[in-house]
This record gives sequence, C-alpha cells and structure tokens, in this order.
Amino acid sequence: MLTRRHIRVKVMQSLYSMEQTQSDDLIKEEKFLLFSIDQMYDLFLINLQLLVEIRKHAEDFLSKSKKKYLATSEDKNPNTKFVNNEVLLLLNKNEELKTIMEKKKLNCWELDSEYVVILWEAIKESDIYKEYMRTTLSSFKEDKDFLLAIFKEVIAPNEKLFDYYEDKRLTWVDDLPLVNTAILKTLRKIKPTHTESLSLPDLYKDHDDRRFAIDIFRKTCLNGGEFGKEIDGRTPNWDKDRIAELDKAIINMAICEFVKFPSIPVKVTINEYLEIAKEYSTPKSSIFINGILDKISKEYQENGKLQKVGRGLM
Repeated sequence: MLTRRHIRVKVMQSLYSMEQTQSDDLIKEEKFLLFSIDQMYDLFLINLQLLVEIRKHAEDFLSKSKKKYLATSEDKNPNTKFVNNEVLLLLNKNEELKTIMEKKKLNCWELDSEYVVILWEAIKESDIYKEYMRTTLSSFKEDKDFLLAIFKEVIAPNEKLFDYYEDKRLTWVDDLPLVNTAILKTLRKIKPTHTESLSLPDLYKDHDDRRFAIDIFRKTCLNGGEFGKEIDGRTPNWDKDRIAELDKAIINMAICEFVKFPSIPVKVTINEYLEIAKEYSTPKSSIFINGILDKISKEYQENGKLQKVGRGLM
C-alpha cells in the first residue's frame, strides 16, 4: 500500500518539524514518524469501513420506509439494487476487516454517524446513482464499476468528509490521496469468489520499506550538518538563510540517498525529490533543487564519492 515516495514525504515532514521545533530527540521523533505512518493504515480502514456503513444506513432507511404509516407503493417495494450491491456485501461480510476494526477500536462512524448520512444523501443525488438505479438487477462487474465511480466522484472529493478527517488528525490530509488510491486498488481486486476471504493490503510492501523509512530518517538526521555544507558555494544567487527549510530537508535527504543508499539509482533519487518539491514546496523550488542535486551528483561521480551497486545506478 505504502509507496517509497510517500515514505520520503513522511520523513521530509518529520525533518521539517524537527527543524521548526528545534528538537534533537532522535528516538522520540523516530517513534512519532513511525506512528504517523501507522496512522495511514487506520485512515485506509476507516475509509473502507465507511462504504460498509453507508450500505447499512441505506438498508436501515429502506426498512424504516416500509414501516411508514402512510407508506407509498415505492416505500413498500423499494429498489434494493444499492443495498444488494455484491461488492458492498462482500465488504460487509469480510472477517479480516471486522476483526481489525474491532481490535483497533476504530468506531468513528458509530460516534460520527452524521457523516455517513451526509455521504448517503450525496450519493443519492448523484447522476451515477440515478443511472445505476434505473434498473433493479445488475452484474458483479456493474456493481464494481458503480462503486468505483461513486468513490472517485462522490465520496473521495466530498468537502465535509475532508474537513472531518482534517479535524480528526491533521496529517491525514496529506495521506488521503495515497489512501484513496489504495481503496480503489482494493475494490478493483475484489472478485465474486472472495466472500469472507478477501485479504486487505499491508501497510508496507515488505520489511525493506519499513527499514528504508527508519534508515533515511536516521541517516539524514545524523549527517544533516555535513550534508548542509554541500549547499554552500553552489548557490551564488541565493543567501543560505533564504533557502526554504523544506527545500533544505529535501536536498539533505537526496544527498543522503546519494552516499548512504548504494542500491538506489541517482536518477531515481533526483526524480523522486523533484516530484515531492513540486507538490509540497514553493513554485520555483523544483528548478532550484534540480540544479543543486545535478551539480552535487556530478561532482560526487567525478571524485568517486558515489558508490552505487549494480548496473545503471549512476
């Protein structure tokens, strides 16, 4: 689920925060970094459970409508296509999701059920829903395509849901794009044969990714002073104090990968941090950072400081 780029972003944010608070407690900050990354998985689970809760609310709504004193024929014989959506039913039956939600005590939709109602109303008002409900029967493929469209077009961009997550945990705002992508990937993988056996993705792809998060954080922190000196003399048109703190963190992390991570190609490192700079720093930062990293990588290559392992890593 977690990509190396998002790991880099998390580490960058931690380094920036340490600089802003002047914290030098490496152990404490590392624990918080890993905690922040772990919280992403909670957000993934909560978002997935939200689909289950919306279906439950819709089912409850139909049940109550049948019991109205002046129930219409439509109330008595409603179109149950949404509540019988096969993908939603599989999520509802998924034992792994139930177990982990209970274990982590992630009961936010019980406490904040008004957001389930808000999203259900938004879904009903959407053209996607209206088109889907024009018939009473559907195939598994139609059910899946509908749910993917509803999540992408209605749920994920909902401003009230965004505000809710921001209030719950500020770091979740940056995590949402990755988490939403993970939700879509999970939905696409669901098959009719999965029943209760659908496996949820792990937070880290493997142990190496978790190790990478720890190593890039530690090595950048411990060598930050040395890496910072590399900027001096390479920015003739820039006062050192004018360089954005976020840019310094990005450059330091890139230099750290140049010299401390022999298996990561230089081009990959530069491309990754340029993309991060474009998304998180100032409009001109990516151009500035590209110039600095290009100079440093070429100088390191000339003086033998780059010790990359494998072909094509220079």
